[in-house]
Amino acid sequence: MKRRTQLYILGGLLLVLAAAILSEWGGGPEISLLGSADEKRIPLAVADAELRLDLLERAQKQEYAGMRRNIFSFSLPPPPPPKVEQPADTGPVVPPPPPPLQIPFRFYCVVTDVASDQRRACFTNGDDVFILREGDLLMNRYRLLRIGNTTADFEEVSTGRRATLQLEQ
Repeated sequence: MKRRTQLYILGGLLLVLAAAILSEWGGGPEISLLGSADEKRIPLAVADAELRLDLLERAQKQEYAGMRRNIFSFSLPPPPPPKVEQPADTGPVVPPPPPPLQIPFRFYCVVTDVASDQRRACFTNGDDVFILREGDLLMNRYRLLRIGNTTADFEEVSTGRRATLQLEQ
């Protein structure tokens, strides 16, 4: 250790020693927790100073209905055994029907070619525009089955579910 570090440590120890001597030899006021002997004691104002034995007996007869856990142990008590219910024989379980098909496109116009008498429908999804004839696939997932004047019927190729889009103005 360097000489300078030793001097700092010595100075700190001298300060601690001086503080201990001053506190021992009356450096501060004394604090008594019990109070002085010449202090006058005032008893509490209690209307009935008798012991209530009826309340004591009632508390002794009360039974604890808690978890019966050891409060001095850090481990958790074992979980209660699961209640096994016998299922009623209801027959085969029928799965719920699939949710209705939601097509994420807007149907906004119908075009009829006069020369070939073919109908085409226009769909949009954000900035993308799709022009389809009956039987065409939309995004390789939805097949356009029928184009009406105000509706377009679709079928999802993978599941066979159907949906109808209304013409939006």
